[in-house]
Amino acid sequence: MNFQIQQIADWIGAEVVGDPNQIIDHFSAIEEGTSNGISFLANPKYENYLYTTEASAVIVSKELTLKEKTKATLLKVEDPYSAFAQLLRAYEAAIKPEYIGVDSSASIHETAVLESSVYVGAYSVIEGGANIKSNTEIHAQTYIGRNVVIGEGCEVYPGVKIYGGTIIGNNVVIHSNSVIGAPGFGFSPNSDGGFDKIPQLGKVVIEDNVDIGSSCTIDRATFGETRISQGVKLDNQVHLAHNVFIGENTVIAAQTGIAGSTKIGNKVMIGGQAGIVGHIEIGDEAKIQAQSGVTRNVKTNEKVQGTPAIDYTTFSKSYIHFKNLVSLDARVRELEQPLNKTTEK
Repeated sequence: MNFQIQQIADWIGAEVVGDPNQIIDHFSAIEEGTSNGISFLANPKYENYLYTTEASAVIVSKELTLKEKTKATLLKVEDPYSAFAQLLRAYEAAIKPEYIGVDSSASIHETAVLESSVYVGAYSVIEGGANIKSNTEIHAQTYIGRNVVIGEGCEVYPGVKIYGGTIIGNNVVIHSNSVIGAPGFGFSPNSDGGFDKIPQLGKVVIEDNVDIGSSCTIDRATFGETRISQGVKLDNQVHLAHNVFIGENTVIAAQTGIAGSTKIGNKVMIGGQAGIVGHIEIGDEAKIQAQSGVTRNVKTNEKVQGTPAIDYTTFSKSYIHFKNLVSLDARVRELEQPLNKTTEK
């Protein structure tokens, strides 16, 4: 990375206050800024660092009123956080290696169809009937099962396993070691006290512009489909069971598990380590706080927390009392002492 501040300003549409010719060669947090670095200020609580940072450039809001002079050149924009993210994306695209062709160690079935611009990395396996569209990258040691369809511009990172019949849209990113389309957890008790496997004959459908973190597991449906709608973002180690439906532009943080046949609406936000039981519905734009256990339907725009999850405001008020239970118990015992003595007489 080696760019003039003016070049960066042109990319993100910023007004430059300071030296536009200063060279920038790295990114940093504002509190850790060093010479020739660029940072951003989006949270007002970090404003004091703006006046002490050693970063050569800082992206700030147009609305910011300086309390004192700064050493750094300022790049003024409408939304510093979005502008910094835009800059990172532009830089990532500029430095990304170009992956071309099919590695000689890859195993591709003769009936698989790969468009000419598809990249296949070392020791990957692509089974019969698979269909992979243009500009998609299949990185090393990936398994693509029979009749899998993968759209244009996708990135499938090393070690991903995609079981047969899975359908993936365009511009989907799947990070390392995720498993897509494994059989759902279906067993029925038998007369011997054990369990018989229920065949999982459905599929997984992943729509356009979905991001899936590393070590996620998305199970195929018993019949029908498990569907991840467009724009969904999954963090690492998320588990979606059979026949789950995730609505558009929903985000799910790490270590969350969603049981079978549950339907999640559009633009839902789910915090880390949440657990959601099966066969319920979560309404559009609901918010589920981290480590919540959801055992009931959640309404549109509702915010819940706790296990079992309850209304967020109610939980917050209840938690105040919970924290004080020990001292409240001591006060009750103290108040009871005179009454106990009276009763004894």
